[in-house]
Amino acid sequence: MTEIHKLHEKEIDIGGIVQEALKNKVLLSELLDNLTAKDDTLRSNSFQIFMYLSEKYPETVYPYWDFFVDLLTHKNTYHKYIGIYIIAALAEHDVKQKFESLFDMYYSLLDDKSVIPPSHIAKNTGKIVKAYPHLQKDITRRLLSIDKTHHDPGRKALIKGYIIEAFDDYFEMTEDTHSIVVFVKNQLDSDSPRTRKVAEEFLRRWNHE
Repeated sequence: MTEIHKLHEKEIDIGGIVQEALKNKVLLSELLDNLTAKDDTLRSNSFQIFMYLSEKYPETVYPYWDFFVDLLTHKNTYHKYIGIYIIAALAEHDVKQKFESLFDMYYSLLDDKSVIPPSHIAKNTGKIVKAYPHLQKDITRRLLSIDKTHHDPGRKALIKGYIIEAFDDYFEMTEDTHSIVVFVKNQLDSDSPRTRKVAEEFLRRWNHE
């Protein structure tokens, strides 16, 4: 039995399945279909395989870019989550600069109905900025504008923790240091314990205590 038949199991050999998929486009297509399966384990395992492929063999996944773009507008929040992560993982390998036309859609998810997409958009923003440094200023502006979204205060407080982590990823690259530091300092009194902690760590790391 090949590893592919074990995708319904909790523990799988991701590396083994990846090697099978690299040799078999039909198998790769099946794994792609699994990303929208109703079975949580099957979907999650297939996602982990595609993350591995995106990071180690991006040329294998890049042809499916449009599939992951479509997931960003899916009604299922977890499907959006998959799209967010795979696109960010492929960003540095986006040889055709496809993200340029996707930019507004991707960052509109900061105002998604669920707290999950905005949190993970922020979490993956470091990868986006490093791949497309010319977009950094606009990305920073959008992250700093999180209070303009519809989320209630508690959710905004949580999302802001992920935004601070994003700033931490590319702080050395930005010219907007003052605005970022002001934003982070404003989170020292956040209702979210996690966000308060992240803010403190950021200010300590960058000598802005």
